[in-house]
Amino acid sequence: MSRKKPGSAVLVGVDESEASLAAVRWAAAEALRRDCLLQLFQAGTAAADQEARERFARAHRWLSRAAQVAQESAPGVATQPLVRAGLAVDLLVERSRSVSLVVLGSHGLGGLRGAAIGSVALRAAASTHCPVVVVRGRAVRGGAVVVGVDTDERVGEFAFEAAANRQVPLIAVHAWRSEGPGRAAAEDRALRECTAAWADKYPEVSVRIRAVRERSPGRALLAVEGAQLLVIGSRGRGPVAGGLLGSTGNRLLAHAACPVAVVRGAFR
Repeated sequence: MSRKKPGSAVLVGVDESEASLAAVRWAAAEALRRDCLLQLFQAGTAAADQEARERFARAHRWLSRAAQVAQESAPGVATQPLVRAGLAVDLLVERSRSVSLVVLGSHGLGGLRGAAIGSVALRAAASTHCPVVVVRGRAVRGGAVVVGVDTDERVGEFAFEAAANRQVPLIAVHAWRSEGPGRAAAEDRALRECTAAWADKYPEVSVRIRAVRERSPGRALLAVEGAQLLVIGSRGRGPVAGGLLGSTGNRLLAHAACPVAVVRGAFR
């Protein structure tokens, strides 16, 4: 059974890169799945001279191209172009207060003034008021949603809802380090208990448990093959302890074979 929260927009950052268009395609499908508006966003510089006006005109032309790509990927999706003056990260963080999801490409030129979208994605994922998806790699059609178990309940809610809406299994991953008799069984049992409440709330989702002895939580998550979405928290004591700016979050955003959702802020 698909669960939708209509009315809250998905916002996608747009620039003149192929990575940006990949993000548009992913965001368009997600907006159609959620039955909500897709906002196509580009940042620009504030100036009154002819050069600035030409840049804004170019931005609007590129947003028209992005809207066409969105319609080709998800026919019927409603789109809204937005060009705003200012720094891309600051504008994304502010707009994240009023949308349900921010979607960004993994690299390319972010906004204007040559900012790398990789740094924009990292900074946005650490600061937004809603979840962020960084589109990289390839989402395997019909692949599972993979979640790194986190103490933040919003991570579980996002992951289970994503799996329910896509009608695919969910793989819950937890990496543990210390040794001892019966440790593996204890970690497996703890992981099942941790996901039990969400499994009860989403009975249509098939849950697979993967508690593994691995010093690197990032390696444990990257080892799962055939995923269409990897879900992690931005802070907490789970696989991304220390926050997104730590090595685990950076590694996942740099090397994951599929889009990565970083859950922080409100889930609407």
